[in-house]
Amino acid sequence: MQKVLIANRGEIAVRVIRGCDDAGLESVAVYADADADALHVGLATEAYSLDGNGPAETYLDQARLLDIARRSGADAVHPGYGFLSENADFAQAVLDAGLTWIGPSPAAIRTLGNKVSAREIAIRVGAPLVAGSEGTVETGAEVRAFAVEHGLPVAIKAAFGGGGRGLKVVWELDDIEEAFDSAVRESQAAFGRGECFVERFLSRPRHVEAQILADGRGNVIVVGTRDCSLQRRNQKLVEEAPAPFLTAAQREQIHSSAKAICREAGYAGAGTVEYLLAEDGTVSFLEVNTRLQVEHPITEETSGIDLVLAQLAIAAGGDLPVDSDPEPRGHSIEFRINAEDVGRGFLPSPGTVTAFVPPTGPGIRVDTGVRAGDVVSPQFDSLLAKLIVTGADRQQALRRARRALAEFEIAGLPTVLPFHRAVVQTPAFSSPDHLGVHTGWIESDFAEQLAGDPQFTPAEPDAARRTITIELDGRRMALGLPAGLLDGLARSGGAAEGRAAEGAAAADGDPVDNGTLRSTMGGSVVKWLVEAGSEVAAGDPVLVVEAMKMEATVAAHRSGTLVAHLVGPGDVVTLDTAVASIRS
Repeated sequence: MQKVLIANRGEIAVRVIRGCDDAGLESVAVYADADADALHVGLATEAYSLDGNGPAETYLDQARLLDIARRSGADAVHPGYGFLSENADFAQAVLDAGLTWIGPSPAAIRTLGNKVSAREIAIRVGAPLVAGSEGTVETGAEVRAFAVEHGLPVAIKAAFGGGGRGLKVVWELDDIEEAFDSAVRESQAAFGRGECFVERFLSRPRHVEAQILADGRGNVIVVGTRDCSLQRRNQKLVEEAPAPFLTAAQREQIHSSAKAICREAGYAGAGTVEYLLAEDGTVSFLEVNTRLQVEHPITEETSGIDLVLAQLAIAAGGDLPVDSDPEPRGHSIEFRINAEDVGRGFLPSPGTVTAFVPPTGPGIRVDTGVRAGDVVSPQFDSLLAKLIVTGADRQQALRRARRALAEFEIAGLPTVLPFHRAVVQTPAFSSPDHLGVHTGWIESDFAEQLAGDPQFTPAEPDAARRTITIELDGRRMALGLPAGLLDGLARSGGAAEGRAAEGAAAADGDPVDNGTLRSTMGGSVVKWLVEAGSEVAAGDPVLVVEAMKMEATVAAHRSGTLVAHLVGPGDVVTLDTAVASIRS
């Protein structure tokens, strides 16, 4: 193995490129049009364009990636996380092309990456489980039947997904069909497959996981545990290692069942076995992620094992870095720094990073794929950077985290830094005696502070500059322009009339008809939930918008008749774009 193609982007591409350099390997980066000037492109030994912008035509295009591997002379492929990292067909295609796949075998990915068959293995080895569907579900009606039999709430999950995408928790029977459709769409957009299954949802659980390394010859170690309970929209925001406040029995159950599951699957490489820890202390198997996790740095910091180097060594036929489970040293906390507006319910907020000043000091590590001046595109996920803070124990790590978060400066677009600064001061998270957070804590227990704290006031649209979408030679592109220029176009009529004119007027703060409904986030229109001419009540969901691989609904701002759709499926909108007219 001499040259590795990294089939990914952003901070994980940067991380793998640096791992390759540490191992004395050359690296090949790939990039979408929007990523042409990204950090990972300049750091790699060489880089190749994917000639497109959307995920499906770039980082999910298997044939294009393999063609670049051939052209570049790469002899191995590292998939990172997300995109094709858990796609068994891609892993097989890499092997069929005569290349080394840096990950588990296609058979292991199919078995464990498919959450349905992973459950079957977990049952065989005696891992505890909640009730779930037998196989995938094809319709919302099947989900409804399961909910009637087993009770609410239920979780609809992408069978081939991860990272919270394609996961919908349903508390009311009437919400099942739309939640199922949305889960399928999100899964298809993020992973290229839409199959879903359903299982009982445990209320207020912790999320605990085991990082494993396996050599494919039956040797499996647990490198460490992590707690990832602080989540929004079922996606992790804060993770820590080792998982705090576990009993010896809980830790043993997690370690032993994680190893048994991976041995049964013939696993090789890095992977994560995830569990839910119920309020009564019961451990329940959740899923296996057959890839490197976003949160892998905290395990590296507390184990002394470089997981990327371990992946490279195992793929080359080498041994595990140690013979037994390492004892954790110190405590590490990772904060995902996402481009999201906390005051708008953590909605994705693409834009330009005008300043990026990371913290420094003892125990501080920052993994990032952006720099000042970079444009964060709505086509991809919202992760800008990861702040990893390590201390001798959990309380020292928290003290260092408070200092580092106060120093971290990012300007130009909303980020989740205000949330992180608040949460490390919150007793439910920072108590020395117990962990009082759970996977739904942000949306429930912390919701009142989110609503009332001035630091979480929704960001105002940037009036100085606006981004519009254009087509050039048939290719859709994002174009940033001075707001005054768009205002002039809107007033001059012509192509700026209609929806573009209203959007530009709103962005610049001009007076508008208060019957105009405006998008609460930037992204692509997925579909209308209400037909033109229908009656709506204030708060009714009327439009689905997707950004950074996450769907959100736009709700009616007042009651009345929705008389016109100003945008349609596939249209790109920015924050405050006029999308409909509601007449009272």
